[in-house]
Amino acid sequence: MTAIVVDDEVNSREILKNYLKKYCPSVDVIGEAASVRETLTLLDSSDPDLLFLDVEMPYGNAFDLLEQVPDRTFETVFVTAYDHYAVDAVNAQATYYLLKPIAIDNLIKAVSHVSHIKEREKELQNKVLTPKISAAADGKITIPQQDGFEVLKVSEILYCQADDNYTKIFLDQGQKLVSKTLKYFEDSLKEHGFVRIHKSYLVNVNSIIRYRKGKGGSVELSSGKELMVSSSKKGILLDYFK
Repeated sequence: MTAIVVDDEVNSREILKNYLKKYCPSVDVIGEAASVRETLTLLDSSDPDLLFLDVEMPYGNAFDLLEQVPDRTFETVFVTAYDHYAVDAVNAQATYYLLKPIAIDNLIKAVSHVSHIKEREKELQNKVLTPKISAAADGKITIPQQDGFEVLKVSEILYCQADDNYTKIFLDQGQKLVSKTLKYFEDSLKEHGFVRIHKSYLVNVNSIIRYRKGKGGSVELSSGKELMVSSSKKGILLDYFK
């Protein structure tokens, strides 16, 4: 797995490269950079699997950099001394977040996580995707109404979307707004081939017809709808296919 190390401090780059060489030999560091401009130049001439990215850099930061690479296919591991960037890192589709000084165990976990995603993407490429779970055909679920409840066939649900403390359920035909959280449906439907692909989306795996790589990746459903996949959920999603 190829990687680029981005940090404006030479010592920090050397420490990380040494850690990778000693504890993560599957990672081949093919370049390093100290600024946004240097990193963009490297990305123009190489196609790494992984970017170890410090947040604070001269003349721009990590988020400025990622905004300039909208169609990235590499995974991003943030490496920073500041924990208050965690939410921004998630919003920027970071795959993992490491705090300085880097703990070896956490570095190994980050590399293992990215490696798993890359291996699964490669395994599933150019194949007919078959969901491992097909139990949705017989499932039914009730949703509350003022005068009782309605029964829905699980197989007719394409995906569910969070809407504060409500959930929008998108069906083959139409949609429903239910006064239940997305977490409620995640727990109720997990045995029926539904997977949380994003903080806002719960998807019926059987409705997925395409997976696209990208900064977080995305899935296209049988309805034509395309939904973003968060980097933290990508590996879980890919494991639903064989």
